[in-house]
Amino acid sequence: MTSKVVLSLNNLHVKFKTLAGTINAVRGVSYNLYEGETLALVGESGSGKSVSTKAITRVLPGNSTISGDGIIYKGENLLEKNEKDLTRIRGNDIAMIFQDPMTSLNPVMTVGYQIAEPLIEHQHMNKKEAKKRAIELMNKVGILKAEERYGQYPHQFSGGMRQRVMIALAVACHPKIMIADEPTTALDVTIQAQIIELLKDLNKEYSMSTIFITHDMGVVANIADRIAVMYAGKIVEYGTANEIFFNPRHPYTWGLLMAVPDMELKDQDLYTIPGSPPNLLHVPKGDPFSFRNKFALNIDLESEPPMFKVSDTHYAATWLLDERAPRVEPPKEIFDRWEFFKTNIENKSVVKE
Repeated sequence: MTSKVVLSLNNLHVKFKTLAGTINAVRGVSYNLYEGETLALVGESGSGKSVSTKAITRVLPGNSTISGDGIIYKGENLLEKNEKDLTRIRGNDIAMIFQDPMTSLNPVMTVGYQIAEPLIEHQHMNKKEAKKRAIELMNKVGILKAEERYGQYPHQFSGGMRQRVMIALAVACHPKIMIADEPTTALDVTIQAQIIELLKDLNKEYSMSTIFITHDMGVVANIADRIAVMYAGKIVEYGTANEIFFNPRHPYTWGLLMAVPDMELKDQDLYTIPGSPPNLLHVPKGDPFSFRNKFALNIDLESEPPMFKVSDTHYAATWLLDERAPRVEPPKEIFDRWEFFKTNIENKSVVKE
């Protein structure tokens, strides 16, 4: 039985007008987010991960243009909402944890009041009730001596503690959807693991659906139920965690998986995908990944591939899946990492559908 869809993106496009021209940052992104699941958006910097999620509640700069067939939440199209409606939805229904809490938190406002503010605004609590609830949330996310630290400022917290403040702020109003934009990038691996476990616990406790943005496939294996791989503003592969890790079909996904360092693999150089992502001021003809893809076919230089169906839950946009294409097997280096991926996937909380 399939879970209920809580959010649906349909053919989303985002463009930015700049002095150099128009940047086609997001090009026809579509996906469903299901109740209680964690969907990971993965890909290199500039692939459109953050922009596509910020478009959901329209927290993009003024030079952006958002279009498409709809962003559907609770049966309504968010693209048609006015600013007043979106202000009510932000934080209350759809919350966001940003990559750098130091720039996201207000430096001249105490962290406690920043957590209490949405409770006053959206939950209509008085200041006393909001403070009590904010302290409870600070305790819940692992901030010691929360009552004492309520009155402190962001610069008095470490990077990991600031991220915990951001998480407390995000879950304050029990949102239905959490968007976590690379929340562990600036943290060391020990703190990173703690934050991941905290997010998994809160996701389960509050029955939230989470969109987790990252470029770290090791983190993805530990947290994601489904994965959307993005490249050059588009989703190029989409499937369950098991499908993406153990049956990847797009050469770009192969590259991302081979780039995951595994300490068990001795005497092996770290892999990097050759070349650089394309300039989205001028989207190249054909498949944008073809110039970095040693398996590229002649048609990749002429026509962008459609999404080919691998299974009912697994799709990939590569001409290698066309029935006329030569058979190409994934590089053996991916199989060398399967035990590492398997361990991480088994250790995560899996959403049952």
